[in-house]
Formats: sequence, C-alpha cells, structure tokens
Amino acid sequence: QVQLVESGGGLVQPGGSLRLSCAPSTAIFNINDMGWYRQAPGKQRELVATITRGGSTNYADSVKGRFTISRDNAKNTVYLQMNTLKPEDTAVYYCHAKRGAFDIGYWGQGTQVTVSS
Repeated sequence: QVQLVESGGGLVQPGGSLRLSCAPSTAIFNINDMGWYRQAPGKQRELVATITRGGSTNYADSVKGRFTISRDNAKNTVYLQMNTLKPEDTAVYYCHAKRGAFDIGYWGQGTQVTVSS
C-alpha cells in the first residue's frame, strides 16, 4: 500500500508564504499525475493544483498567480509553494498521486494550513 506523507503546513499571517512537500513513504515507481487538494471546514474537498509527469500544470482560479506546483520525478516528490496567503486559504491540504497503467489514486493524510493574524 502506497503512503504519501505531507509536510510543511502551519500557521502563517496573511500575506505570508509556506511550502508544502509530499513524498511516498517508500520507494515506488510509475507515478503519473500528482497534485494538491484542500478541504476547509464545512466545505467539499477542492482541487488546488496538479502537475503531470512531464511538468504540465493546472491551477484553481483562486490560487493562480500565488501558488506554484512543482515536482522532482527522481524522488517522486511534489511541492506546493504558496505565496501571498489569504485567510480563505485556510484548510487541510491533501497530496494526491496517480500510479500505474490504470491511474490508481492515492491520498496523503493531510496537513493543516492556517492563515490568520
């Protein structure tokens, strides 16, 4: 069973920055798309950003220009650089990865991001 481990969450003031990281707990192969989702209290989980193995990216409109997703294919690690954070970015952020010929999906356990003064 693939386990994804996120790190980098925390408390930050509005306008601040955080960098999230996500990597599998053991060496695995054939990772395809990777991405970040978030879920705020009382809301559905929503897409934040995704990145293909080739580096093509997709962002939610609400984070375009502020967040940057990237990945290191050699380490199967995905990053989310979050700048100019706003209180409405407060949520639990989840890493997601698809693997293999059938794009089987895996989720991380989530990391809390709180934007507050």
